Amino acid sequence: MSDTKNNVMAEVERQYENYGVRAKELCADGKKAIGYICSFVPIEFITAAGCIPFRIRGDIHEPITKGDSLLETIVCPFIRSCFDLCVKDRYAFLSGIVIPHGCDSMVRSYSVWSYSLDFPYFHFVNTPSVVKESSHEYFKDELQSYRKSLEDFTGKPISDADLQGAIRLHNENRTKTRALYEFKKADPPLISAAELQKVLAVGASLPIEEANALFDDVLAELGRRTEAPVKKGPRILLDGPCVDHLAISGIVEENGGNVVIDTTCMGTRDLWPLADEDGDPVASLARRYLDKLNCPKTYRENTAGTFAGDAEDRFGDIGARAKEFAANGAILYLYKYCDPFGFEVPARKAYYESLNIPLLCLEDTYSAGTIGQLKTRIQAFLEMIG
Repeated sequence: MSDTKNNVMAEVERQYENYGVRAKELCADGKKAIGYICSFVPIEFITAAGCIPFRIRGDIHEPITKGDSLLETIVCPFIRSCFDLCVKDRYAFLSGIVIPHGCDSMVRSYSVWSYSLDFPYFHFVNTPSVVKESSHEYFKDELQSYRKSLEDFTGKPISDADLQGAIRLHNENRTKTRALYEFKKADPPLISAAELQKVLAVGASLPIEEANALFDDVLAELGRRTEAPVKKGPRILLDGPCVDHLAISGIVEENGGNVVIDTTCMGTRDLWPLADEDGDPVASLARRYLDKLNCPKTYRENTAGTFAGDAEDRFGDIGARAKEFAANGAILYLYKYCDPFGFEVPARKAYYESLNIPLLCLEDTYSAGTIGQLKTRIQAFLEMIG
């Protein structure tokens, strides 16, 4: 990390291409890294326990082989890819994995993860799927159990002061993340979608203090830029679940467009909402992860009383970000067997129509083998909105 100030984007590229290299180095020196695969894992507890919260990514270029001998092929292909890489020991340096009650693929496959992988620590966080006051009370108790499991694993207590410190560090990271997105407002953007995705991915593989330092270096580098790395073109909002690869943004940029904003689990859906830094830290984290992460898996009561009003309540963040970043087109990208997003497609389509934003809906199998098909459809879409 010491050379990043002189060549920060080259360091980002190095760590992205060798994902987990820094965590692996730290683990070799005795540090513990805990993996997670979903935004509903409260990573502040992992930081407060003195461990590295490490986001497990899949790989569209790695065929799923060993994983399919243990997980049904009707499970979400992103989850299957992550599991397959773990079985193949790509993440063998991890000390454990935390899986939340996100989608059914995660919930139903937890036992397979815990039985099949030789990690000393596993924990399931039972995140409620309904937002009510009773849900918050239940979730606070669930987070206390999660806290105790980490204390038992590390042999060290996690104090409220530890949690408050972790909240501040992760809030700082989220604030810096939002500052990175600000460079997307220029036309053309001063940071490409691929660059931003790589920075965010690398940040999710580092101790939070190192991630914050890296983001500072990247922000400084962007502040010195006078020329954009991309050309003007259609400004696209990317909507979807765990989009952890560069295929979609790459195709858009190769064909004259720019992904200027997203509402994905690897982007603003997870990385923008802050936790309250005052008061009970467990209650603060319960509200942050239950109230502020706008995921299709979470049911919120229709208080508007109409379909249009309910759509605005559920998808208003999409409209706000499309307006703030001047998006004139959107791509809704989801995976086959992703039921939470699949069930919402009709409502999301209606919402985009109400905003007069052209929408391309893509269902994919999380494989490099489909890139040609995706390219054809995205090319046509960009020509249409041109």
